[in-house]
Amino acid sequence: MNDGKSVSDMAKPMRLAVLPLGRPTFDVEFARSKLRDMLNVLERGGFEICGSRELLLTDDDISRAVEDFLAQSPQAVVILQTTFTDASAIGTIAERTDVPILIWAAQEARSGGRLRLNAFCGLNLAAHALGLRQRQFKWIYADPENVTPQDIEACLTATGDPEEWPCTETQATEDGHRIANSLRGSVIGKIGEPPHGFDTCHYDQHQLRQMFEIDVESISLDELFATAHKVGQVERPKLTGLDNLNEDSLDRSCRLTPALKTQAEQRGWSAISIRCWPECFTEYGGAVCAPVSMLADEMLPCACESDVLGALSQLFVQRTAQAPVFLADLVDIDITDDTAVVWHCGQAPLSMCDSDFTAKGTLHSNRQLPLLCEFPLKPGAVTLARISKAWGHYKLVLSSGQMLRRPLAFSGTAGVIKLNRPAADLLSAVLDGGLEHHFVVAFDDIRPQLKAVAASFSLPVMEI
Repeated sequence: MNDGKSVSDMAKPMRLAVLPLGRPTFDVEFARSKLRDMLNVLERGGFEICGSRELLLTDDDISRAVEDFLAQSPQAVVILQTTFTDASAIGTIAERTDVPILIWAAQEARSGGRLRLNAFCGLNLAAHALGLRQRQFKWIYADPENVTPQDIEACLTATGDPEEWPCTETQATEDGHRIANSLRGSVIGKIGEPPHGFDTCHYDQHQLRQMFEIDVESISLDELFATAHKVGQVERPKLTGLDNLNEDSLDRSCRLTPALKTQAEQRGWSAISIRCWPECFTEYGGAVCAPVSMLADEMLPCACESDVLGALSQLFVQRTAQAPVFLADLVDIDITDDTAVVWHCGQAPLSMCDSDFTAKGTLHSNRQLPLLCEFPLKPGAVTLARISKAWGHYKLVLSSGQMLRRPLAFSGTAGVIKLNRPAADLLSAVLDGGLEHHFVVAFDDIRPQLKAVAASFSLPVMEI
């Protein structure tokens, strides 16, 4: 990894600015324990460390810390991604300094319980934000016990840029043209704006019209909430455990299903992107997760975090598969067994539930409000897909594998995929390729059909 010299052997140690990032909605004490171990690795390396050694949990604290360490002219910046965070701080650092950037995200075990850190997703958002800014960086995704000071040094002193993951042009077919034509003229409903620091969820209306002949119609969350409040008695999904949930919050959550459906029918929407947090919890009082699951099975795809390209990706894949789809985060990639975990809070369609498991209703793990679905995904061949704008270039990203019959990796809806190529390749493609954090999961290997549809839009394909 290097020429044998450690930082401590050098005449003058490298000055590292450390930025420990976290969010209070995750397991803060667990994050702090990871931070202590990360700092211990850095200290053993003999680096000159400036910046905060305390976990930074608010935007104000992060902004002050960035200003403080930039004033000290660091030779490199090491971002310690202890939990999920947005990418706003990373974007600021990239624009304010040209020193090397290393992002180290802590890995966590697939416990079957709460996703306590979700640090990989934060790293994923950061990678996309840096790619859009044409900024190279290095990354580590590993538990501190598996990282040495020499690993840190190797990242900070590495030269050369990552190789660009190749895209290919594909051949159109009659079926591809037919599906593409069915997509043209569609309207995506956008309810609310993406969260701050989510470059992954931004889009360009002009480009969508030009490339796909797709329009986006925007309304406010307040308008959706007003529609939900007018809904009469609502049908509850077929989930166990509903009797244990708060009646009022459960009712509010269930009202969002007909409210979203009403807006879509009245406005002619084929898919929806919705800002799901924090307002659905803090202002409305019920989660949109289970309603998203219900509507997916009714072939009305909904993308959370107001991800318009995510909604378009769902529509693209759903029309091709002629089956419900699931917009998921990649939350763990294990290079030792070539598996990856796809997860979201609790919104996979019930038709994807493993037949050996009874789907249950539950609370959001960070917000403690209903209604979410909880179950592991069924086994079978799967395709992962995303219409991506990574590095500023539109492309269709495809991957595939076999969903394994495994215990639930994390609470909510999740599945473990045995990848069709080495997981190290997928990890590199996602991070060095600056891809978005949402992928569409569809059952069966439909990559040939998706490539044919992509060809009809002159959309290059990136296979990972």
